[in-house]
Amino acid sequence: MRTEVFQQTLQQLNGSTADIEASALISSDGLMIASALPHGMDEDRIGAMSAALLSLGDRATRELVRGQLERVLLQGERGYVIMSAAGQEAVLTVLARPNAKLGLIFLDIKRAAESLAKMI
Repeated sequence: MRTEVFQQTLQQLNGSTADIEASALISSDGLMIASALPHGMDEDRIGAMSAALLSLGDRATRELVRGQLERVLLQGERGYVIMSAAGQEAVLTVLARPNAKLGLIFLDIKRAAESLAKMI
C-alpha cells in the first residue's frame, strides 16, 4: 500500500514539469523503495550511487562548515542529477533535462521530499 503511494508521488513529481525525466526514492542504505525511472535503468546501481553521494555531500558540508546539506547537484552534458534527503531515512533522486529551470525543479523536489518523508 505505501509503495503505491510513494510511486504515485514520484509520478506526480515527474508530471509537474516536462523538465523532470525520472525520479526515485531510495533508502539511506541504497535500497530502492519506489521509482519512476525509464525502462532499462539499473535500479540497484542508482540506489547505491545516490545513497553514497548524498552521504558524501552531507559529510563535506559538515566538515567544510557549510551548514545542513540541502541537495547534491550533478551536471552532465545530457542533464542534471539532483539528490535531496527525504527525511532521515531516504534520498529522493531526480533526473532533469539539460535546459531545465532549476529553481522550479528545486521547489517541486522540496515539496515531494517533504511529502515522502512524512510517509516513511
